[in-house]
Amino acid sequence: MEAATAGTTTAQHPIRLVNHDDLHRNRLTVFFRAILAIPLLLWLVLWSVIAYLAWFVNWWATLFMGRSPEGLHNFLATYLRFATHVRAYCFLIANPYPGFTGTEGTYPIDLEVDPPARQNRWTVLFRAILAIPALLLMYVLSGLSNILAIFSWFIALILGRVPEGIRNFAALALRIEIQTFGYLMLLTGRYPSFNVGVES
Repeated sequence: MEAATAGTTTAQHPIRLVNHDDLHRNRLTVFFRAILAIPLLLWLVLWSVIAYLAWFVNWWATLFMGRSPEGLHNFLATYLRFATHVRAYCFLIANPYPGFTGTEGTYPIDLEVDPPARQNRWTVLFRAILAIPALLLMYVLSGLSNILAIFSWFIALILGRVPEGIRNFAALALRIEIQTFGYLMLLTGRYPSFNVGVES
């Protein structure tokens, strides 16, 4: 029983991007996407101020306790989920307008975060340094994804859908991005997964 649990843990990352997008896009909302996203981006900026403070407190708490306090963990997970929804909307990885709450299960491109688990205090102490390779890869993939979003915008305007390959690459880049930020925010002690599976 214990071996099966260990196998499950290694197979599934504690922070997972779930993709239920159908590739269809509304041409009108695609055309005005940058304008429609302004309220979401403003709310994300305001939420980010509080999240960065929570992140700092969470670092100290995890360093001393060996695990993230559940309240801080849940708050940061909800913030990261909302940021995922907003990014997916802005870069045409999904079509519907997201809510402002970051509620799980409410968006086609969603984020699942496991409950807090014990973490090695040494890796917590040096988390910002350990994350550098993942951050470098994240910035490269995000840059490519941003360029591809321009092509997606034109294609969606013409066809009313986005190419699956471009959407999947954007979802991969987004998954690595959120897992990297989740690792930095101490939502998990597990390093971001570089596997190509969207839900890993």
